Amino acid sequence: MQLIARAVIALALLLSCANDAAMAQQKTPEPAPAQPSLPVTLEKALYLIRSTLLTLNDANRTGNYTVLRDLAAPDFQARNSAADLGLNFLDLRRRNFDLYGAALLAPQFSEAPALDQRGMLRLAGYIPTRPQQIQFDLTFQVVAGQWRLFAIAIATPDAATAQPQAQVTPVKPAVPAQKKMQ
Repeated sequence: MQLIARAVIALALLLSCANDAAMAQQKTPEPAPAQPSLPVTLEKALYLIRSTLLTLNDANRTGNYTVLRDLAAPDFQARNSAADLGLNFLDLRRRNFDLYGAALLAPQFSEAPALDQRGMLRLAGYIPTRPQQIQFDLTFQVVAGQWRLFAIAIATPDAATAQPQAQVTPVKPAVPAQKKMQ
């Protein structure tokens, strides 16, 4: 009698599993929602943000802004000498603010990467470091097939009060009438 009861239970389990497998095969996968086309891959955006912030970090640590300037677009170079950049980022340097968090933490975008009307790439957002966040607003221009820095604005608000959608303002603009250093 116990043998029959075990056989019936095993048969019921087998049929139940077979029915679940058949139902799973009949379901068609739902199409993934279409994602908007980005001007660069997320990996490329991450590279541009990290390399720019880490180059700025090295410039702040050494006081030598020539590499940051030389890697930038020609228009940026024409508007900013290495000495100008040193003055613009003097506050970060005096505070000994380390931007290394850009290498460790994923940036959070306040806006999706986008091209402006001039075909320049804008990357804006923040790195969620503590006690202060690193807010960035970077613009890149294609020069000889490569994205090169065209404008940069960095802010370091307290993480507790920082708003991801907040407008990023430059440390000190190269040209007082402009919002971003270009």
